[in-house]
Amino acid sequence: MSSLGTPERDPATADQPAPALFSQEGATGGAALPLPARPAAPLRALQRLTGFKEFNILGALLLLCIFLSLTTEAFLTTGNLFGVARAFSLTAIVAIGQTLVILTGGIDLSVGSVLALAGLSTGMLLQAGWPLPLAMLAGLGVGVAFGLFNGVMVTRVGLPPFIVTLGTLSIGRGLVYVLTKGYPVTIPYDYAPFIALGQGYLWIVPIPVVIMVALTVAGVVFLNATTLGRYIYAVGGNPEAARLAGIAVDRVKLFAYVTCSTLAALAGLILVARLVSAQPSAGLGFELPVIAASVIGGTSLMGGEGTVLGAVLGAAIMGVLENGMVLLGVSTYAQQAVTGTVILLAVALDIWQKRRRGSR
Repeated sequence: MSSLGTPERDPATADQPAPALFSQEGATGGAALPLPARPAAPLRALQRLTGFKEFNILGALLLLCIFLSLTTEAFLTTGNLFGVARAFSLTAIVAIGQTLVILTGGIDLSVGSVLALAGLSTGMLLQAGWPLPLAMLAGLGVGVAFGLFNGVMVTRVGLPPFIVTLGTLSIGRGLVYVLTKGYPVTIPYDYAPFIALGQGYLWIVPIPVVIMVALTVAGVVFLNATTLGRYIYAVGGNPEAARLAGIAVDRVKLFAYVTCSTLAALAGLILVARLVSAQPSAGLGFELPVIAASVIGGTSLMGGEGTVLGAVLGAAIMGVLENGMVLLGVSTYAQQAVTGTVILLAVALDIWQKRRRGSR
């Protein structure tokens, strides 16, 4: 389906007459150009299967897992697999919100600072003896406030998203250092339910992984089965056309920024619960792996193209890759270079696929 909700033609029906608006005759004003012969049924099935970006990303992830399982002994152990999933779950959670923002044609660089400030706010309130629900709501409220500010500055004031979120990145980080003076804030062990948010298990599955899976399912359903989800694609694909179609473009963008910052705040709470302390350096540089997860997952930085599932799989690829390099004894310095190379290859592949589709 296109970004404006217009269904694309299925390869299986490529030999059927198309409406005049989309036919090659209507486009050329003359006789219809000959259409390519319909491929055989097995080939059509393969085209449909590989047409989904998630299939390609999932295939890359499986190949990576197979390679690591053959070259290391510890990779396929239950403890290691769940440890990897717990490690990339926060990146995946925030990448879901980041994907919504990028789909609208924007970007949010402030997620790391929001994560740190939200977690710190909850930690300080718990240390002061606040009830757990109020402290957690206050932390999430930090995310909502930053998202509203980012969204209003982008939609009402008209500032570029890069500049706005770069500014709020610095504001949030500065507030963290002012409030902590560089010292961590320890969470009292009396708040066992809160600590379980980061350290607990549902059977053998870590709670952060359960939250990640639930949010992934919710995000997939939201983008594919709701009107607002389709509006997000429409706004990113062509904002002016979306506005002429009656879509409240500014409200859609505002929703995306608020959702992104709220999920970053949620990740901040989970991180604090995991560490039982709010660290001033938490989330430092966190925006880079989050954006990378979305891009590796097939989200176009130009907007209008991408999926939540792809972003989560992108985060999984990064998490598995980092774990594999540790198990293989790769130098820490080399790990950053390898991660950067993977990001560049993912973007290059995305551009190549677009050019290939455009040339058809």
